Amino acid sequence: MSATQTVQLMDGTSLAKRLVKEAAVKAAEISQRTGAAPCLATVLVGEDPASVTYVRMKRARCAKAGIKSRHIGLPATTTAAELIDTLAGLSGDPKVHGILLQHPCGPHIDERAAFEAIAPEKDVDGVTMHSFAAMSFGLPGFVSCTPGGIMRLLEAYDVDLAGKHAVVVGRSAILGKPVGMLLLAKDATVTYCHSRTADLSRIIQEADVVVAAVGRPRLIRGEDIKPGAVVIDAGYNPGNVGDVDFDTALTRARLITPVPGGVGPMTIAVLLAQTVNAAANQLGIQHH
Repeated sequence: MSATQTVQLMDGTSLAKRLVKEAAVKAAEISQRTGAAPCLATVLVGEDPASVTYVRMKRARCAKAGIKSRHIGLPATTTAAELIDTLAGLSGDPKVHGILLQHPCGPHIDERAAFEAIAPEKDVDGVTMHSFAAMSFGLPGFVSCTPGGIMRLLEAYDVDLAGKHAVVVGRSAILGKPVGMLLLAKDATVTYCHSRTADLSRIIQEADVVVAAVGRPRLIRGEDIKPGAVVIDAGYNPGNVGDVDFDTALTRARLITPVPGGVGPMTIAVLLAQTVNAAANQLGIQHH
């Protein structure tokens, strides 16, 4: 990077505020025209402290945006069949427009089977196979919220992805895999890396855009980053530490997301925006 070029932080907090404001305007319009506020159902199995905090935060954001939330807290002993029944019931309830199953659900529950009990039109978290396929094929549907937030950040900062080499570190079903598909749809050349990748540093050094989504604190260091690259840190580890070693990455990147304040706020903003869109679709409202 030339001495004159300075790194710019990608401010997810202020972009998320804008998105939530837009969602709130749409939510108010829906409530006014139908008498029904958009409603997000949150389902939590057990009392994992981090999950409890996440759900509370999501519900507080809903309230601010004029979205009703209905919380279903299930005991840790809930069976897979009971959870699937609960989700199927919410899928069939016309008063509920979006469903969020907070995971992990516990080792005794088949999470994939639970996700598949969510009706695609209510899958505002983008976790079903239907949503993944629609996203991969560029068809209407809901994107996974964190990848959706990442793409909006890249767009807001005018990152042209066509012909660029994007390296995604991580291959989870709701982050790594879908973000790769969304980058591909914008004509990036995408490489997926993971725990079994040989010579990870060398591959990252070739990337114009790096998406770190692996859940290992400071795995990616400044010397791994090509000067002038765009670095998206979607990792969140204890102590507010991302998957990228922020201080050393600052010396090489052109754009970088801070942790916290980068990808995190965008994830919730996309969840709210998608809930409002789901309500509009289900209630047959065209936005002006």
